[in-house]
Amino acid sequence: MRKILYILLSLLIFSACTIETVSDARQETVQPQIYPDYLGVTIPVNIAPLCFNMASEDVLRIDAVITDNHGNNLHSQGEESIEFDLDDWHTLLGQNLGDSIYVTVSAKFADGWHTYRPFSIYVSPDSIDYGLCYRLIAPGYEVWSKMGIYERDLSSFDERALIENTQFEGCVNCHSFNRGNPTNMSLHIRGPHGATLLRNGDGSFTAYNTKTNQTLGFCVYPYWHPSGRYVAYSTNATSQLFHSADHNRIEVFDTASDLQVYDVDKNELLLSPLLKQDTVYETFPVFSPDGRSLYFCAARALPEGGHQLDSIRYNLYRIDFDPETGSFGNHIETIIDAEAHHQSVSFPRPSYDGRFLCYTLSDYGQFSIWHHEADLYLLNLSTGENYPMTGANSEDTESFHNWSSNSRWLVFSSRRDDGLYTRPYFCHVDANGGISKAFMLPQRNPHRFYYERLLSFNVPDFIIGPTHFDGRKACQIINDEYRKDFGVRKEPSSN
Repeated sequence: MRKILYILLSLLIFSACTIETVSDARQETVQPQIYPDYLGVTIPVNIAPLCFNMASEDVLRIDAVITDNHGNNLHSQGEESIEFDLDDWHTLLGQNLGDSIYVTVSAKFADGWHTYRPFSIYVSPDSIDYGLCYRLIAPGYEVWSKMGIYERDLSSFDERALIENTQFEGCVNCHSFNRGNPTNMSLHIRGPHGATLLRNGDGSFTAYNTKTNQTLGFCVYPYWHPSGRYVAYSTNATSQLFHSADHNRIEVFDTASDLQVYDVDKNELLLSPLLKQDTVYETFPVFSPDGRSLYFCAARALPEGGHQLDSIRYNLYRIDFDPETGSFGNHIETIIDAEAHHQSVSFPRPSYDGRFLCYTLSDYGQFSIWHHEADLYLLNLSTGENYPMTGANSEDTESFHNWSSNSRWLVFSSRRDDGLYTRPYFCHVDANGGISKAFMLPQRNPHRFYYERLLSFNVPDFIIGPTHFDGRKACQIINDEYRKDFGVRKEPSSN
């Protein structure tokens, strides 16, 4: 009996692994419709295999052959998806650095095989960082269930949980690194064990109470100074409501917000009256690549009792910052006057080489992740040229984004897939500001992965190496009652 079962199992495995010959195929004049859409994309040489499914559900089997201009080829076939061998894939990409590879797809339907016109993929000489760090969360509004911070190796499919809220009571968010370096890390915890964890030079964490009697509340939206000495934060009093008749179902908005910079060495929160005005909502601070400026978004506050949320529009501003003294300039410069065009700026992110600044533009407000009209824009910091990132944008939401350490790749959140879940996409930005077609984070069986994992990828950020994050130790610190208080240094008013 055992022998019979072994034979049956062997036959099943053999039949599952059998490669069918693509014969008598109908030659189609169009390119295939595949999921995700990888047609004509630009990819880094060290990215994980671009496995894919056919978009049609009527497909019985898929076959793909990749060729190049040097006589190399790679073949894969499957019932549900095309899944390339990891080592063979990286070998092929390494042989085509700065060149294109060509993918010929055949699909078997009830009437037989169909072979589609080949499509190309360009292999960029610009590599991408080691990995990606993100929060996985169900797209809820009032409450949260299981969530966590995870890291993913971009050259493979390996994913690891850094910390999950099943290990403590609360919410994890606002993870941030200094140009992708996990040595400098900030992680915010909400709930009964609220704290901000800051990683020290030796890799250990300290839990801070970032709320002071001179600020609105806890520090959020962190951004590291390139020196690692400072962290820019905003403090936001936030509310939300649901629209009864609007294509954007939810609105998250500030009723007050200010900016501050934390001096890690001196344990001081640096405050400036220019960044703490009652009549202005300041948010989303980011340092310039040279560390001598602070960019931020700001809008005129609603009058008391005002409820016209679609009239709140944020512009992009800049103020000088002296890293030697930790002091701010005495003048705020307008960089993008979006309000004049009845639009609003959020999530500014300068490239680390100082060439560009990427931001999200929507019709109003600052919480653009639920705005279906939100798109990515690029500002050339040398010429002042400002334009939409057409290759990256879609008909749905593009929102949070971050640069790779070499400033050639951008990762961003998009709802283009189904309008509900944010998923990570990548695009290449060349030296002239040219934008490549965006592609989705690869998975082994992408359709099964993304449609069975009902979670949004939130706040994606590059990491240049493994975080070596000790989740067990971090939870001990979170569950402990000790919190180190922030000190405060307030600049005098210029009035």
